[in-house]
Amino acid sequence: MSRKNNRDGGLVFSTEQGQTCPVCRQSSIKCCCRDKNVVASSDGIVRVSRETKGRKGKGVTKITGLMLAPEALKEMALLMKKKCGGGGTIKDGVIEIQGDHRQMLMTALSEQGYKVKSVGG
Repeated sequence: MSRKNNRDGGLVFSTEQGQTCPVCRQSSIKCCCRDKNVVASSDGIVRVSRETKGRKGKGVTKITGLMLAPEALKEMALLMKKKCGGGGTIKDGVIEIQGDHRQMLMTALSEQGYKVKSVGG
């Protein structure tokens, strides 16, 4: 077994378990840090934009700046999809709703108490 120590003295790589997480010191497969609720930092303004890049001309409405835990973000995405009557997903903490629903989403978010801005053209 080969060992390589980092500055904290923890095991970085082992031939028995492969890569290890530097935070919890578990193998990458058993890492418990990744599943923790991590909330992205923001300036408190929710931004709503429309994007067609890389989607063959089909647009999506993107909602960024929501400072919510992953589970709460999923619930918010579900609520917004129901409000628009369309599909969508969450990618890297950004809610994407299929179609151009900027005005409807801005109204719904402002009713929930968020400070909302329209971004882009």
